Amino acid sequence: MSGFVKCVVCEQPPIAVYGVEGRYATALYSASVKQKKLEKIEKDLNQLGGILQKDKIFAEFIVNPLINKNIKKEAIKKALESKLDPLTINTLSAMAENGRLGQTKSMLATFSQIMSAHRNEVVCEVTTAKVLDEVQQKELDAVLQKFFKKGEKVQLKTKVDPSIIGGMIVSIGDKYVDMSMSSKIKKYTDILRQFA
Repeated sequence: MSGFVKCVVCEQPPIAVYGVEGRYATALYSASVKQKKLEKIEKDLNQLGGILQKDKIFAEFIVNPLINKNIKKEAIKKALESKLDPLTINTLSAMAENGRLGQTKSMLATFSQIMSAHRNEVVCEVTTAKVLDEVQQKELDAVLQKFFKKGEKVQLKTKVDPSIIGGMIVSIGDKYVDMSMSSKIKKYTDILRQFA
């Protein structure tokens, strides 16, 4: 493993993250805080996420296990060094060296979670059968805010899934509440089947 990842953690992230992607995201967060580049690195990683989404060939190149890790490391340096901070490049190089570039997207998502916690944001995902209008969105925001501690900011993400028929599914951190019509219909159908 490279010296970058083994470095003594100078600044712990505000939440615990796990797995390979968690180790890289934690190391990058710590180094970013120490070098006072946190916002710059976050911007870099958002840009990298955009590149991976738009450039399918580059995204496939990164995750392809058949390509030599040294070739990947050099390609990353050449392709991204003019666009990204050296700290970001060093992290990606360390991931390439260790054969971990396949976890790049997971690492980006984990770093994003760390940054949300850093800003005291709590991600709340709400799934509804149809798009909420502005009034419904404001009412939902107001109700959800009551469930959070003072100072916490709700980062609301909404999704539409017509298969839930009506109601909503709310996910806040590790808490999950299914108030959808489809789950109620399934529940009652299962009860009726027991008596059939």
